[in-house]
Amino acid sequence: MPNDITHESGEGLSPTLERNIQALVARRRREQRAASGQDKLADAITAFTGSMIFVYLHLAVFGFWIIANLHWIPGLPAWDESFVVLAMIASVEAIFLSTFVLISQNRMTAAADKRADLDLQISLLAEHELTKVARLLTQIADRLDVKPDAERDLQEAARDIAPERVLDKIEETRS
Repeated sequence: MPNDITHESGEGLSPTLERNIQALVARRRREQRAASGQDKLADAITAFTGSMIFVYLHLAVFGFWIIANLHWIPGLPAWDESFVVLAMIASVEAIFLSTFVLISQNRMTAAADKRADLDLQISLLAEHELTKVARLLTQIADRLDVKPDAERDLQEAARDIAPERVLDKIEETRS
């Protein structure tokens, strides 16, 4: 009999997983709607400049510029024979494009930090709940006078973990 975290074979996702996916999608949509106009513009520019259309457009424009200024098109006078103007345009464009990419990366980093914080909180909650379950199992085993094969492991699992101590230990090993 399926419950809220299982499903019948042949069915799609479990109802809980489906609900979680819908909640995440709704959250991302809310965050996208809540983004400032400047952030939306930066994201749109970054998306366009990261596309093949942008590459083809630059290939056409820069290719034409170079060919025209090398006098390879009869009847068309050169306007930038030393390509100084082209270099300046490309440099200014690179400055702005890198800024737009950095703006988008900053937003993506902030979103990743939020997800990492959520992951940590869920992991800590799961660890806390599993510790309670291990304690309960130990109490049940004691009451039934059952000696588990892995009694030491069960006792270890029943101990609370201090997350700040784990972080301290990780930092100590990096030094």
